[in-house]
Formats: sequence, structure tokens, C-alpha cells
Amino acid sequence: MRVLISNDDGIRAPGLRRLAEVMAERAEVWVVAPDRERSAVSHAISLHAPLRAERLGEREYAVDGTPTDCVYLALNHFLPTPPDVVLSGINRGANLGNDVLYSGTVSAAMEGALFGFPAAAVSLCLPDNHDEAGAAEHHLDTAAELAAAVATSLFERPMPPGVLLNLNVPNRPRAQLGGVKVTRLGYTDWADFVTERADPRNRPYYWIGGDRTGHDEIPDSDNNAVATGFASITPIHYDLTDYRAFAATRALDIPGFTMAPDSLGDEPLPHPVHPRLSR
Repeated sequence: MRVLISNDDGIRAPGLRRLAEVMAERAEVWVVAPDRERSAVSHAISLHAPLRAERLGEREYAVDGTPTDCVYLALNHFLPTPPDVVLSGINRGANLGNDVLYSGTVSAAMEGALFGFPAAAVSLCLPDNHDEAGAAEHHLDTAAELAAAVATSLFERPMPPGVLLNLNVPNRPRAQLGGVKVTRLGYTDWADFVTERADPRNRPYYWIGGDRTGHDEIPDSDNNAVATGFASITPIHYDLTDYRAFAATRALDIPGFTMAPDSLGDEPLPHPVHPRLSR
């Protein structure tokens, strides 16, 4: 098995290093990751700026770009032959619910899925304001062991085309893990928060963000699973179409325009077959 690993916390992040170490026990590992932290950049790709990469080892590169850039370069330039699985992580913090829309970790795995490879993103659910230097013990081994087991399973039984698995692992020893639950995306409720400050020239600048205000009560959501001690595993596809809303959309009254008939029906459609996704 050949595995490509990337992340958004940077190539020196402890989570990436531990994941690479565990995977190296069972696979040929390639690491192509950002040269510094690039969290919350979503699926950004550098179309209008050159990229530089530093080769750090026989199968390891640091790239001065986004997580998506890293996976794109790896698949189309650095790897001599395609990987069997693409992994992203281990992220320092959760990627639950609507976090996936912002996450560079999830986007790196999604780029692998877009190119037709089995892919998974893995996050260790540390407190949002954890102190890297000390306060919380980081149970990286729990997340790394689960990610390695999932990668092996994906190698043997790939998901449908374009599907990635989003793993969120409670920060606890493996023996204290309640198990693994298949989940849906929940809703991550962040406190709306903007801090305005002044720079030395008295010009305003802003910090945006806040803390999670708790977990949702959506049955079998990823938030709910992690809050109750389970690792969550959520299948995600790049197709963001809401099939449940076809009928409501057809019922829209758009003045001056006729709604043409369609053949979409009202149920989820088969996964699209694209040359990239038929590997």
C-alpha cells in the first residue's frame, strides 16, 4: 500500500509526524504538506502565484502553499506512481459539522477524492483553546491507530467514487473510546465574535472567531457522537446538491421566467461517473 499524507497544521506538526510513523509500519508513506500552518483555508488553490517546495527526505516535501496545493502537486508531479490512499491529518482540533466548509484538513482529503483516490481526513478533538505547550495531554496514538485501520480498510474496500471519510476522534486513550459511529454532519455552533483593536498608528484591525457554544442534539450527528465518547466517521461527497429540496425549488415562482421540466426526481442520484473517479 502506498499512502500520501498531508495536513493543514504544517509539515512539522506532531499529528502529521505521528500519523506518518504509524502508517510507515504498514505502507510506503509519502508526505507532502504545507511548510507552515494553513488552517481554515478551505479548498483554496494557488492559481495566480508560483509555488516552491523543499525536499526534506526521500519521500517528503514541504510546500509554501495550501493543503490543496500540496495534494495537487503530490498527485500530479512528486509521486512517481499514484497512491492507494490519501490521508490528511492528524488535525490539532475537531472538524465537526459545518467546520468542514472551512477546514484545510478536510479539503486536502477532498482533493484526493476529487482525483479518484480513497481518502480520509482525521482530527483529534482537543479543546478549541488548548495550550500546545502543556495543559491537555494529546492522545495522538488513538487517532493515528484509527486512521491507519481506516486506511487499510479503504485499500481493501474503497468507498464509492468521490467520497471521503471525515474522522473525528475524542482526545482520550484508545481503551476509553466508546467505539466508532457512522454519523452525519451536525451543526457546529460558534459564538459570533469580533474583537476590534488599534495598531500603533491607531488604525483599526479585527480578530474574528469565537468558542463553540456546545454540541447539537441532532441524532447521530458527528458532534453528538464525539460529545458522548465515540469516534465519528462521516462519509462526505463534493456534490453539495440538496436532493431533499428539489420539489421546493421547482415550486418557486420566478416572475417572468418559466420553470423548465427536469428528470432529477426527488431522491438522491447515483454517484457521478467521471474518468478521474473510475480508478
